[in-house]
Amino acid sequence: MPPAASTDLTRLLRAWGSGDAQALERLTPLVYGELRRIAHCHMAGERPGLTLQTTALVNEAYLRLLDSAKVHWQDRAHFFAVSSQLMRRILVDAARERGSVKRWGPLGRVEFDEGMIVAKGRDRELLALDEALGRLAQLDARKAKVIEMRFFGGLSVEETAEVLRISPQSVMRDWKLAKAWLEREMG
Repeated sequence: MPPAASTDLTRLLRAWGSGDAQALERLTPLVYGELRRIAHCHMAGERPGLTLQTTALVNEAYLRLLDSAKVHWQDRAHFFAVSSQLMRRILVDAARERGSVKRWGPLGRVEFDEGMIVAKGRDRELLALDEALGRLAQLDARKAKVIEMRFFGGLSVEETAEVLRISPQSVMRDWKLAKAWLEREMG
């Protein structure tokens, strides 16, 4: 996105967060395509026949964003990170509703890798990752946020650094340490 467009988007996000309904109307067409791209990445790993489709995931996340009372958006990266996190929560909730853990019994060994979400029928691994991320957040919230933004949100190192207000080097350090911790924890 060109810098001017990113600045306009940030301005609209902040206006919407302050209660400007017209800003929301102008914002919606600007973010919809990127929200669909993020949802498509999340949905790529879902099994065929799932009732929740990409458009429904975008719509559900969007409705939850609308229900959020006056968020103080930092910028576009912050908005898309929160949107992606909401989509992840929706999919984890859907996996729980399908009773994955009950059906498959104990989780056993689960590998953490960046291709995990794009494999077919990986409810069990998604739930295990969600639980491990919860434990990581209790130990080190920033590392958990880095994983959420990069792995689930598809944010770049620079975008993640911008949202968290840390250096790109800190993002990479947190990313490597968090990945190693999650691999050990999930193993």
